[in-house]
Amino acid sequence: MNKTFAANAIERDPRWAAVLARDGGADGRFWYSVKTTGVYCRPSCAARRARPENVRFHASREDAERAGFRPCKRCRPDQDGVREQHAALVAAACRTIESAEQAPDLATLAAKAGLSPFHFHRVFKAVTGLTPKGYANAHRARRVRSELSRAHSVTAAVFDAGYNSSGRFYAQSDEMLGMPPRDYRAGGANAAIRFAVGECSLGSILVAASERGICAILMGDDPDALARQLQDQFPRAQLTGGDASFERLVAEVVGFVEAPKVGLSLPLDVRGTAFQQRVWQALREIPAGSTASYREVADRIGAPKSARAVAQACASNALAVAIPCHRVVRNDGGLSGYRWGVERKRALLDREARE
Repeated sequence: MNKTFAANAIERDPRWAAVLARDGGADGRFWYSVKTTGVYCRPSCAARRARPENVRFHASREDAERAGFRPCKRCRPDQDGVREQHAALVAAACRTIESAEQAPDLATLAAKAGLSPFHFHRVFKAVTGLTPKGYANAHRARRVRSELSRAHSVTAAVFDAGYNSSGRFYAQSDEMLGMPPRDYRAGGANAAIRFAVGECSLGSILVAASERGICAILMGDDPDALARQLQDQFPRAQLTGGDASFERLVAEVVGFVEAPKVGLSLPLDVRGTAFQQRVWQALREIPAGSTASYREVADRIGAPKSARAVAQACASNALAVAIPCHRVVRNDGGLSGYRWGVERKRALLDREARE
């Protein structure tokens, strides 16, 4: 009777499904031990399947070893797997990029990681969603934004951010900031942003666009409050109401909210730190109808200990549904906070699950 109860408890645990599937994606998230053999394994271990009543799950390999189990000689769970090794290499490369005065080239980063440039480039992009050059540019963009807010001049900000040439910076400044540097330093002065508010089944929705693309999608119950949020986000920009053609853009966004699997092909003007960019890119790769936990997103971007920072990046997202932070849930699958309300989050997920 006790064996049946133990087996049923294990079979109801979602981790057992990962063990049955030998899911490599679950490696590093938990380990399991087998009472009859005295060993513990990775979820992906190819050894003969154990009977569920003999299985116990562990949050760490240290936990398994404290319980008296030894590592399996087949899957070697006491050593980092390829996924963990890649995440560690990429995390180290990110630290190198962030601490360098000038962005290291691909060959230098690859040599430090002990990989060929081609292999390193592929691994880095798989983990972060960005190329090494793209990550370096995003990091430098964050530094530029930070320096522009406190430096006594644009030139000082440029050199403090690591540029050795102001000409090189100005060649990239529009793409980096979405506006001239002096305008950014002045709180978005002279930046032209059009916006309009529409209605959808989830309440009011404000859509705003710069010359580069959609820069804000805000949801709420009060259109005036949404307009104030936009003004707070771009305090000195020139905000103007959209014309008839812009209303069609708003209608397309509303249509996407009502039927997420239709997709949204409009250009986005995404502005954030290097870390936020990595998180937001990972969110856009979560398919409609699926979810991921904050910890899983942190794993995917090569920062497994940054689940809380991932949550903060989700809360900073100003592009509702276009960057689908509603698809990120707690580790136990429950809904957590959502910038536009948990009920909207639940409604979006239910809608996507039905399609």
